[in-house]
Parts: sequence; structure tokens; C-alpha cells
Amino acid sequence: MKNNARIAQVGKPRIVIIGGGFAGIQLAKALRKADVQVVLIDKNNHHTFQPLLYQVATAGLEADSIIHPFRKGFESQKNFYFRMGNVECIDTEKKVVETSIGSVSYDYLVIATGAVTNYYGNEQIKKNAVPIKCIEDALALRNTILGNFEQALLTEEEDELNSLMDYVVVGGGPTGVEVAGALAELKKHVFPKDYRELDFVKMDIHLIEGTPRLLNGMSEEASQKALEFLKELGVQVWTNCFVKSYDGYTVELDNGKKLITRSLIWAAGVIGSPIEGIRPESIIKGRRLKVDSCNRVEGYENIFAIGDVAAMITENTPRGHPMMAPPAMQQGTLLGENIQNLLTGKPLKPFIYKDKGSMATIGRNKAVVDLKAFKTQGFFAWFIWMFVHLISIVGYRNRLVVFTNWLWSYFSYDKGLRLIVGKKENKVTDSVL
Repeated sequence: MKNNARIAQVGKPRIVIIGGGFAGIQLAKALRKADVQVVLIDKNNHHTFQPLLYQVATAGLEADSIIHPFRKGFESQKNFYFRMGNVECIDTEKKVVETSIGSVSYDYLVIATGAVTNYYGNEQIKKNAVPIKCIEDALALRNTILGNFEQALLTEEEDELNSLMDYVVVGGGPTGVEVAGALAELKKHVFPKDYRELDFVKMDIHLIEGTPRLLNGMSEEASQKALEFLKELGVQVWTNCFVKSYDGYTVELDNGKKLITRSLIWAAGVIGSPIEGIRPESIIKGRRLKVDSCNRVEGYENIFAIGDVAAMITENTPRGHPMMAPPAMQQGTLLGENIQNLLTGKPLKPFIYKDKGSMATIGRNKAVVDLKAFKTQGFFAWFIWMFVHLISIVGYRNRLVVFTNWLWSYFSYDKGLRLIVGKKENKVTDSVL
């Protein structure tokens, strides 16, 4: 194994960050003025703004408008080094990370590997469903959606036609609600123009949620309004039911109902993505790493975990913090400060999550927002959703591109990125970084 992936030792403490999601890049930024060497390792060379993956999947945005190269984002940070590679394991005794490009030693290690799609042990669903967790998934889903309609034009058999035109979205959280709403808007405003020979009355969109209501992490008002919006758009919502099986054609629900579709979109949950080499007792339910109040992994002095992979169990958070961007970013910022405190002998500060609220959009002029100060639904909520997401995107160019696309789509009722690129189906399996 090659040593240190050609990263020179500079006589400063080396902070190795595994994963360039929201938590990882926030930590790297927080260390920009520290007298340390920051090494980021990721299997991709870019950060993905995951909240807008569904818009890439439904032809609202192009992929390059929600991804940003790490090297571009940190070009002015002199203590920052990036290496692209897959992390294979950690040798905690030798303080070395083994990767596909060589070994990297560390003084402090931060695991920010995020989460992967959770299929709840159902291998059949894992094989046949389409996830939406990374940019490759979003592009594969876009190809599948558009390819299905191209194939539908050539189909005369009624059942086959319906299977190509119908969609089943599993998971009533923000991603599932947003995908279902986007598909409904495509059905109403876009697809009838592109595929004039097809009867879109026959296109059904189903949203399946295993709990009694949608958007469980939000208020009852938000949940009810989201349900109302979806029904207005023609989405058939199924609550209190689970998918038992899916063979690529038939979806069998636990209530005995069967749905026919060539496209089952899986947005039903995630699990942590820990790295091999961490002791098993530090990995708890949901495959998350148990951390203390300062994000130190249980059982280690110099290994930390932040973001979705970290579970900080407290009286107020018995299952850990929500697996969303805001907690991840706040943990990254505080850990940057705490690492500097460690190096200077100062006490560490415990993490306290500042919940600023949550939101989801269901389509044009339709969104739900729960903030600390107030709750709102409809157009004003939609405007807040757009503003918050726009300013959160990494890169000024990306913000401008996204804003321009949104503006064009709003006034033209059109999504101009309906391109099938590469293979129609390109199902991406999850792997750790």
C-alpha cells in the first residue's frame, strides 16, 4: 500500500475528514485559519446539494447546477488538501486510513460519511427500486422517467402501457413528497406537450407512507396541508401501509393492494454509513456511530463523527439528531472550534442543536414551512423555501443557474432539461466512501 497518498507531512497536526457532505465541508471551512493540515477524502471530487436532487431527477435542473468541485470551493484555503478515493478501512492503532489510493495517517480523524439508502433488509426492493440519494441516482431516475414515455409511445398492450406511465413513490418525508409533487406537475404541464399521442388521464402517481401521516418531522398543520396539496395535484396518497415486495413490475402492499409500475422510487429512509475498523460496540441502531456531546466517537480520544452518521444520544434526542443538513452543518462548525480548543488545551464545548425549522415543497406556489416564530403554507411558504435553498447552494454560479432555471420554469410552465443521457436505466448501488 502506498504511503500517505502523496500528501507531504508539514509538521502540523493532520485532521483527516472522510466525506465531503454538508458536515465535512463545514468542518473544513471552520479550520481555514487553524494551524493544522486539513485533508478531505471523498469518492467524488464534488459536493452535492442533496435537497435539490429531486429537481435533477424530474428535469427541473441540470446536474452541474447542484454540484460544486471541492478544489474550486477551497482554492483559497492554504491548509486544505483533497484526495479522491474510496476509504476501505481505518487502523485505529496505527492512526491510518486505508484507501483505494494509498494510506493516509492522521492525528485527528473525523468521520462524515453521511448515510445511504435503507431498504430495511429487502433485497428484492433494493435490486428493482430506484433510489434518490446521489447525483447518479437522480440522473438514472430522470433517464428512467423519460425513457418510459418513449417506450410507452411504442406500446399497444394496455397493462404494459399503464406500467410505463404509472409511478409509485415510497416514503412520505420531504423527498418523497417533493418527488410526487414534481411528477404531478410534469403530468399536468409538460408531458402532455411532449407526448401528445399519450392519454395522461391514465398516468397515476402513488405516494406510500408507513405511518399515519406525511412529513412526520413537521407539524400536524404542515402534514395536513401537504396532503391537501398532493390530492389537488392528483397524487394518490396511501398512509399506514408498507411495501412488501416489488419485482420490477408489481408492487405488493401489506394491505393486500397491488400496484403496477415499472418505476418504484424509493425515498423511505436512510441508515448511517460507518467505516470498517471502528469497534462494533460504537455502532448503534441505524448503523450510526455513538458520539458524546462533543461529537467524539465512543471509545476513542482522537476520532470524531459528525452529520448523519453520528448519533448523539441525549434525553432530548433519544434517537440522535435528525439526519438533515442543518444539524450536520452546525456540528461541523462547532467541531472545527473544538479541535482548535484541543490543540490549545482549552475545554471543549458541547453541541447544542439550534433548530431553525423545517420545510418541504409540493409544487408551484405550494410548500409548507415550520419555523420557530411561525408556521405557514402555500405561496409565502414556497417563496421562503426557494430563498432558503437558493442561498444554501454552494457556489455563486450555481445559485445564478438555479435561480434562472426556476424563473424560466415559473413563467413558461416548462422544464427544458428533458434529456436522456447515457443508459435508460443505470441503477446505482450504495457504497461507503
